[in-house]
Amino acid sequence: MTDTTEPRLRHVACLDARGLHRMAYWEWGAADSARVVVCVHGLSRQGRDFDTLARDLAADGCRVVCPDVVGRGRSDWLADPMGYAVPQYVADMVVLLARLDVPQVDWIGTSMGGLIGLGVASLGFAPPAGARPAGDQAPRPLVRRLVLNDVGPAIEASALARIGSYLGQPAHWASVEDAADALWSISQGFGPHTREQWLALTRPQLVADGAGFKPHYDPAIALPFRAYTPELAAAGEAMLWQSYDRLACPTLLLRGADSDLLSHATAQAMTQRGPRATLVEFAGVGHAPTLVAPDQRAAVREFLRAG
Repeated sequence: MTDTTEPRLRHVACLDARGLHRMAYWEWGAADSARVVVCVHGLSRQGRDFDTLARDLAADGCRVVCPDVVGRGRSDWLADPMGYAVPQYVADMVVLLARLDVPQVDWIGTSMGGLIGLGVASLGFAPPAGARPAGDQAPRPLVRRLVLNDVGPAIEASALARIGSYLGQPAHWASVEDAADALWSISQGFGPHTREQWLALTRPQLVADGAGFKPHYDPAIALPFRAYTPELAAAGEAMLWQSYDRLACPTLLLRGADSDLLSHATAQAMTQRGPRATLVEFAGVGHAPTLVAPDQRAAVREFLRAG
């Protein structure tokens, strides 16, 4: 019987502008399951954020894959920090999907992970020769069902300023408990958590540093973030709407009712264009729901089961 309580750590080699880097990913559930769910984290987080949800999905019979996006967690750091951007992340995920050797996946993306998912979902692939009837070789979507967690094509400038105030800043903590307190001070938008839940989310965020701990990501991920100008933001938003409008897969949009990154107006627009996402909002939560609370996990599981 497959152990659904702990993940397996795997790696895949990906190409960047300076050579190769390894991307780590955590795999839960039966490795031969035809139902594969990819869960991708936010900007400064890592794949273990999804532990609670992944256990649920593995118990449902899914193979759950939670990558550490390059520069985070157990993945390598890029030699050129300006490569820390969505195009590189999408390219890495395409390599990962090829490694998984499955025709389609379901995708759950929180914040940055949702933008990566949007890029992957807007791609198509041609089925192998003989896999479909003659003449039916049209591209098929890589993503079967898409969950966007508190993110959309339009991102509020106030949220970017808030994130930029701490991203990549030097930090060192004497203990896990001290780190948990410090990280909670900048993570109020995640909504209510017990101390045990927050410590579970905190531990994978840390790496040993002398007698204490520091954040488990490359501080240089902040460099391209800080180079983001209003002009680049406007161009990026236009391209993201184009990608969103091309989507054909069923889409679930989750939103913290108090989110400062995904406005209610943008969320409503996403229910009326493109795939016409189903919107679920969570009271008392900002940016972004951690998918730890039972109601948040239930919304995702029900959406995936419907397919």
